[in-house]
Amino acid sequence: MENKSTTKEFWRAFKFLLISISAGIVQVGTFTLFNELFKWGYWVAYLTSLLLSVLWNFTINRKYTFKSANNVKIAMLLVLLFYAVFTPVSTILGNLAESNGANEYLVLAVTMLSNFALEFLYSRYVVYRNSCDTAVKNKGGKEKSE
Repeated sequence: MENKSTTKEFWRAFKFLLISISAGIVQVGTFTLFNELFKWGYWVAYLTSLLLSVLWNFTINRKYTFKSANNVKIAMLLVLLFYAVFTPVSTILGNLAESNGANEYLVLAVTMLSNFALEFLYSRYVVYRNSCDTAVKNKGGKEKSE
């Protein structure tokens, strides 16, 4: 039985990776737009692009990776708590690195990799700890709670 659980968690992590890559594309694309076209400062471009990617990532992972019927407001509040810590730390450190000569895209890449690992662990073991695979589809294709 443990092997089945391990396999299921591997695929859950793999789906999270794929969806996070798509969120990363959203983040890099919008960051590049804000940084290159609009000439926003690092922290404004970073915060805006981070917010857009978080919304994308949360929405898709909740439905397809964790398949959670958990209360959306509670799940989003828990994700907000994660970002209440991660965002200021990553913004301050990223801005500090960039203002001391680090390439802004390298800073963004390191920040995104850190975000990926920490967010998966937090989502799996805090946000969706007891609600993974609780959303099931009814005959009409809409999700409902078990």
